[in-house]
Amino acid sequence: MRGGNPFQGGRGAGFGGDFAGLTGPVPRDLWILLGVIFGTFTLQFFQITEWLPRLLRLTPLVWRGGFLWQLVTYPFIGTGAPNFWFVLELLILFLFGRSVLSRLGSRGFWKLLMSATLAAGIAAVLIGVLADVMAGPGPPPATTLVLMQGQRMVLTILIAAFATMNQNATILLFFVLPIQARWFLLLEILFAFLGFLSTHDLAGFIGLCVAVGFTYGALTGWRTQNWVRRTRLGLQQQWLSLRLKWMRKKRGIHVVRDDDDRPGPWLH
Repeated sequence: MRGGNPFQGGRGAGFGGDFAGLTGPVPRDLWILLGVIFGTFTLQFFQITEWLPRLLRLTPLVWRGGFLWQLVTYPFIGTGAPNFWFVLELLILFLFGRSVLSRLGSRGFWKLLMSATLAAGIAAVLIGVLADVMAGPGPPPATTLVLMQGQRMVLTILIAAFATMNQNATILLFFVLPIQARWFLLLEILFAFLGFLSTHDLAGFIGLCVAVGFTYGALTGWRTQNWVRRTRLGLQQQWLSLRLKWMRKKRGIHVVRDDDDRPGPWLH
């Protein structure tokens, strides 16, 4: 989290013992996030306002109608039925959101949330476009992009962020089963896959996986870049080696080895 991480915020509050975050004042950013999700969730149940949530959710209209704003608005449009589960989702969002916000600060929190949102949205849309091309003309399936809508995407990002920053912390899964936080990264992928099995929403599943991967990469300083760099350098070395062999065969060049039986720097 140190050393130039672009998602490191201005505040450095550590992970306290009160994971529930029920003590002290609630950050204004969290109130805003919860208020927007609850407000847009409410709008969908009134005929005069239901058009607004429908316009802001992620739909095939992104590539069919050019509604590009949906790539960044969809996580903030509350979705689901008005029941206990929606309230529970908001509660879990509050618990994880408060911890992540305290670690990243306001700027880092929103930067991570918006960046992961956009990355997941683009990935899902690319899958949707590919599915559209393969399926031909006609309306897309009703289950397209349902897995990653609204507070579910926000929860995915925040849980992945918490699990990345507090890998050895213990979380009570379903408030009963103690599990180390780092395993929640895999659990999120597992739950997303189970959702895919029931909805066949491939675009939504890929979007959730990208959100988890992007969040992990952003908060670990994109350590995979070292692997990519090493891979690139290895491929370049192999290419130069193959080119050298081709030159030797074509021009009769041979390599003079040194006393240690290693390839020497001189060519004849």
